[in-house]
Amino acid sequence: MLYSEKVMDHFKNPRNVGTIEDADGIGEIGNVKCGDIMKIYIKVDNDTISDVKFETFGCGSAIASSSMATELIKGKPISDALKLTNKAVAEALDGLPAHKMHCSVLAEEAIQAAIKDYYDKNGIEYDEEVFASLLHSHDEEE
Repeated sequence: MLYSEKVMDHFKNPRNVGTIEDADGIGEIGNVKCGDIMKIYIKVDNDTISDVKFETFGCGSAIASSSMATELIKGKPISDALKLTNKAVAEALDGLPAHKMHCSVLAEEAIQAAIKDYYDKNGIEYDEEVFASLLHSHDEEE
């Protein structure tokens, strides 16, 4: 079997699907090569991600990665959410096929983009280095 039971479960029964009307931060990341688009909405209370939702247009791995990533950051401090790596997402799903690892990267970047959006909207200063991967990945695609 190509996909773990966890991947199939999160694909068939994704958690946290939808939008947050008055989201504090929204991050949208697309992968030109595979056509997947991931949008993450976050609600922040006292520096903690109190709610998170996602909309993903993409393959099963992209949907499962979004679902698992939102589960991993829900109720966590922003600092923890920023440390979430694509590897941690893939491991939580009991692995992804190598050619689908980019789906977990999308989840990591969409979360970072949502947090950066939250910082920008609220005039919160942040370390550019933390968001370096976001800034670079978009330069290459244009």
